[in-house]
Amino acid sequence: MSFYRTFAIMLRQFYLIRGSFARVFPLFAWAGVDMVLWGFLTKYLNTFVSPGFNFVPALLGAVLLWDFFIRIMQGVTMAFFEDVWSHNFINIFATPLLISEYVAGLVLSSIATSVVGLAVMLFIAVLFFKLSFFVYGLMAIPFILVLFLFGISIGVFGSALVLHFGPASEWFIWPIPALISPFAGVLYPIATLPQWMQFISRLMPPAYVFEGLRAIVLGREIQGITLVWSGCLAMVYIVLAYWFFVRIYKNALRTGLLVRYSAESLS
Repeated sequence: MSFYRTFAIMLRQFYLIRGSFARVFPLFAWAGVDMVLWGFLTKYLNTFVSPGFNFVPALLGAVLLWDFFIRIMQGVTMAFFEDVWSHNFINIFATPLLISEYVAGLVLSSIATSVVGLAVMLFIAVLFFKLSFFVYGLMAIPFILVLFLFGISIGVFGSALVLHFGPASEWFIWPIPALISPFAGVLYPIATLPQWMQFISRLMPPAYVFEGLRAIVLGREIQGITLVWSGCLAMVYIVLAYWFFVRIYKNALRTGLLVRYSAESLS
């Protein structure tokens, strides 16, 4: 595996973004809108509670981390979609580029783009709404890592689906975070869900993350095994997503799907 070829995939995304304001604007615009909207909502809710409780770390912090997850996932899929829209697969895979290097390049591109959105969200949340990550302490680091890993896995999985079913199927990828969010318990405890939804939630790493965040804000103790289990789940999803992408890629080579992409004949 060559770092230079992996870096070339990320560099291509950089040149695309640098040359188009339409690609730069979404990196920070929607993240900023979310922080402003939820920030004012938390300030409004704080007027109804006792002075000892603050909705900002409980609600705005959760929204910020969920947006971070979405940016990570979309960073992978958007980098992949650029090759879909430009019919660039033949050019890429005619080179000595390995599939592992290509996927790693998508991940690096996602890291670079999501950092921009995260920086904007942190700037707004900290400066205007007094969000302090000191409330979470060092536990915020493993929580963010779990969300990062899960976001990467969903992004790779979604890219594999589009590679298999064609460009039109990208509209099935955008709603994935919205479909996951009810089970993740971003804004409410998992205990409020019916039993069948709680069962699904136990299979999703974000559910453990946001339950842990609420426990910290309320001064409760976090069980280390819970955090370890969420990290293991995220790693399992990463491995499965990569395996699925490689399987779809090999099938695309065998069936000539990549050529059909370039010919624009795939519906």
